[in-house]
Amino acid sequence: MTVIERLWQEYELPAVDGLYFADGRAYEVSVSPTEPVLRIDETLDVDQLLSEEPDLVARVDGLSIHELADGDVLWAGEGSYGSDGFFGRVHSDRGLVWAVFLEEADPFRTIEVSGRKATFTSTSGLTITVDIDDPSGTGAT
Repeated sequence: MTVIERLWQEYELPAVDGLYFADGRAYEVSVSPTEPVLRIDETLDVDQLLSEEPDLVARVDGLSIHELADGDVLWAGEGSYGSDGFFGRVHSDRGLVWAVFLEEADPFRTIEVSGRKATFTSTSGLTITVDIDDPSGTGAT
């Protein structure tokens, strides 16, 4: 079981701007307030990050869901602090597929789906669109 899967059992994620996959892959991410895209930056070593700062985790709570035809669910909401927001894809049993955590996005409340793209909008108006099958854009899901 990966570190991300263990955290997700308690609905927690690393409290670092990142894209986290259940299989353990993780990437630092950034967003632009003027472009609705998630920029994938560097690979993130979650094991090392949490070994150096074990309390650097945030609990997440869903505020919106969108059920997909395959039984998976897009889920969006808030983190432990008022400025945190997250969104992701989970299986019907709430097992994680992938999740994005952003420290300064504010909670995500709206999910709109068009084909295989989903747009998540935060309470502050930040909008991010990702491929629901491969939010990293790498082609490796």
